[in-house]
Amino acid sequence: MSAKIIDGRKIAEKIRENIKKEVAELKTVPSITTIKIGDDPQSNLYLKLRNKACHEVGIKSTVLELQKDIAEKEIIDSIKHLNNDKNVHGIMVQFPLPGHVNPERIIREIDPRKDVEGLTPYNMGETLSGNEQIIPVTPLSVLTILDHEKTQLKGKDIVVVNHSNIVGKPLSVLLLNRNATVSICHVYTKNLKDYTSKAEIIISAVGVPKLITKDHVKKDAFIIDVGIVKTTDGICGDVDFDSVKETAGKITPVPGGVGPVTVACSLINMLKTYRLCVE
Repeated sequence: MSAKIIDGRKIAEKIRENIKKEVAELKTVPSITTIKIGDDPQSNLYLKLRNKACHEVGIKSTVLELQKDIAEKEIIDSIKHLNNDKNVHGIMVQFPLPGHVNPERIIREIDPRKDVEGLTPYNMGETLSGNEQIIPVTPLSVLTILDHEKTQLKGKDIVVVNHSNIVGKPLSVLLLNRNATVSICHVYTKNLKDYTSKAEIIISAVGVPKLITKDHVKKDAFIIDVGIVKTTDGICGDVDFDSVKETAGKITPVPGGVGPVTVACSLINMLKTYRLCVE
């Protein structure tokens, strides 16, 4: 029997409906600024989708476009200006950044109250301590999908394939906060299958096409595919969807799974940063 395929677009639509109602009750319009450096096609697509979602729910979304070779100091100066602008209620930095720019140094400059992506040291520290305020957007989308499916996380054996500061590390902490048993795998993990084949939930976010095959998956496991890769055959994720869906219990497709939910979850965080700045 094939796995249940999770429709991320429907989950995202429900989130947008709720956010639109909340925004309509606010006294002023939330205003978010995204700093975009250079011209990355995948980033442009994600930004286009996010701007469309903002427009749909009534959030003002502005893009500050900077040249790819811009000095790091100039980026920091731009962030400081946005920090001090009372008409800006949220700041996002579009990844990936050019090679000469230190992501941690850039993120550190964002006012934690305006940190839509929840990546500043303050917000990450709050997440680590269990006092979750502004949760990083992609991990939040994974939690949202798990919650939508009424997944009990307490005591669950979960493998996270990614150890980045943006996804893997905060996601593993969020799962630990919910008393799951978490294994983190990455490029230096010696035998990935040893971990994934025992997991009740697998969350992969490395951007390697069809990394997770049927042999990696325990029967009836919940597979969440965060990866998105453009290949000659089209868009795919980390999971070999056609084979894995015959073994898994539930699975997110690519596209149409985690992506739309991530965009919608950014709206949730925009509303939080607005309230921190205004209320």
